[in-house]
Amino acid sequence: MITPLLLCGGSGTRLWPLSRKSFPKQFASITGAESLFQGAARRLAGDGFAAPLIVTGNDFRFIVTEQLAACEMAPRAILIEPEGRNTAPAVLAAALVLAKDDPAALMLVAPSDHVIPDDAAFRAAVQAAAARAQGGDLVTFGITPDRAETGYGYLELAPGADAGAATPQPLARFVEKPDAARAAQMVASGNFLWNAGIFLFTAETLIAAFRAHAPTVLAPVEAAVAEAHADLGFTRLAAGPWAGVPDISIDYAIMEKAPNLAVMPYGAGWSDLGGWDAVWQESGPDAAGNVTSDHATAIGCTDTLLRSESPRVELVGIGLQDIVAIATTDAVLVAHKSEAQRVKEAVAALKAQGRAQATAFPTDHRPWGWFESLVVGNRFQVKRIHVHPGAALSLQSHHHRSEHWIVVEGTARVTIDDQVQLVTENQSVYIPLGAVHRMENPGKVPMVLIEVQTGSYLGEDDIIRYEDVYARGQGAKG
Repeated sequence: MITPLLLCGGSGTRLWPLSRKSFPKQFASITGAESLFQGAARRLAGDGFAAPLIVTGNDFRFIVTEQLAACEMAPRAILIEPEGRNTAPAVLAAALVLAKDDPAALMLVAPSDHVIPDDAAFRAAVQAAAARAQGGDLVTFGITPDRAETGYGYLELAPGADAGAATPQPLARFVEKPDAARAAQMVASGNFLWNAGIFLFTAETLIAAFRAHAPTVLAPVEAAVAEAHADLGFTRLAAGPWAGVPDISIDYAIMEKAPNLAVMPYGAGWSDLGGWDAVWQESGPDAAGNVTSDHATAIGCTDTLLRSESPRVELVGIGLQDIVAIATTDAVLVAHKSEAQRVKEAVAALKAQGRAQATAFPTDHRPWGWFESLVVGNRFQVKRIHVHPGAALSLQSHHHRSEHWIVVEGTARVTIDDQVQLVTENQSVYIPLGAVHRMENPGKVPMVLIEVQTGSYLGEDDIIRYEDVYARGQGAKG
């Protein structure tokens, strides 16, 4: 059996404004109805695959469980990193956890934000590489290039290797992202593959590689795993040792140094969706080269991506060529496709200006559901709050605001100090400043209410938690 390791702790910004730090692209629906994370989980399930092992960050832990539950999948374990330290420590921590039960366990490392259209072909490639990994090699997956791409690293095959083979091939070296001229030369030679950042090896092989080539990573990660503790259904790596872990990728830490390398060529389609130009390409442009979403209209446009993320925003392009236009409820991106890789600069500029849109959405996901800010004033705020069936918010109070709740769908069980009452559709309730309160959804359908906050300070960090079924502690999200 092969245990998939899904890495989903990143907060990529290259698909802003759809991907932001608070809800990054792996959890968004980019090219289909399911999220990229859900697509990765389904792709690596079924015959020959064990339940996935997940590595993510604290803020995403409940998003992971909710999205897996929607796929009717249960993880082997969910490891919570105290903070992001790049891919090497994350992969090593997972290997150490697997090795406790079976040092020879095969693990497939896969980013959760890639698109691989042919699931069956990819699973077949993984199975074809399994024997080489079981024999003690570190197998990386190389993508057959279809263009001189400068945004990817490359893998140079050893002399005599076959870039189109259906079995792992000897690997000469890793090559950093090239300039355009060098990329064209490498693709023309037929001896280079794109580095997909996907790996297959046994847990003991990887641990041995860290012992030989990156002992400064191994020691603190071993300590963080040894001192890890359970928290609800999660495993929290110990923060103290983790603070001493170097921030380094698995390529730099191990792959560029290890002698026992092999590459599995793969040519059935892959994209890391590293920019809006890649989304345009993977979305199947029409005869005029246009890709449009619902609530987006192209008139006289060519080679253009027009995408609206809200039914309240109709996006119309007229006479555009090679343009990306992405509209959400609170931000709009317009860029030439050739400049799509500069979106990070836009996010940095917004951060420098203190704009919330740089990192956060109006919709905020929580373990009990989500809320959306509808109107924000100087001393008031209006929210729509969606609570899943059977879910409950924490028992809490506020120093600076009072709240009015109006139920518009379902039924709420509301606690205010020592009183508990049911509030149904078209009924309302008032929570005075300082009152200890909670809302729950006791029903079997979602409960939706409108919340009107009034007060001198309306920040999400004005929450004192007394009880919480999700063990989140204090702070805005805990």
